[in-house]
Amino acid sequence: MKINLLEKYNKTARPALMKQFGFKNPMQAPKATKVVVNSGFGRFVKEPHFAENVAATIAKITGQKPVLTKAKKSISNFKIREGMAIGAKATLRGPRMYYFLEKLVNITLPRVRDFRGLSDKGFDAHGNFTLGFKENLAFPEVRAEEVDKMHGLEITVATSAKNKEQGKALLISLGFPFVK
Repeated sequence: MKINLLEKYNKTARPALMKQFGFKNPMQAPKATKVVVNSGFGRFVKEPHFAENVAATIAKITGQKPVLTKAKKSISNFKIREGMAIGAKATLRGPRMYYFLEKLVNITLPRVRDFRGLSDKGFDAHGNFTLGFKENLAFPEVRAEEVDKMHGLEITVATSAKNKEQGKALLISLGFPFVK
């Protein structure tokens, strides 16, 4: 599995970021540290088949088995009890993370219906970016005929950037299509 995005980062993006922000040491340049793909079960929290479906979808998309997230405390209005499985998440690091990001930028985002670019409102103060999908059919691993109930996904790209500006510059250099 050859990762073109990692080579692109090391050869072109890192030197450009160092020049743009005036860094002396290559280790100061921001880089992606991890990608977290997660989904909540929502109103289908009582259906174990739905939980298995979401976990299988995340496993197909990321290439690794997701962890079921448990409720920390009971909430009677939502009929949630402490310890109940309420979501699934998978954390990607290293080569698998770069492979996923490359697939996200080059294959998945162009397949999203009515896609005009990403908004920069998904950044937090530390340069991490969060992106949400309303349906999981944009991913090439998910077949429409295999899905019985649609569910959304949330993808968070954690970076070593110090602020929003550095995080956005990093993701633009990696090929993320942001709207002007």
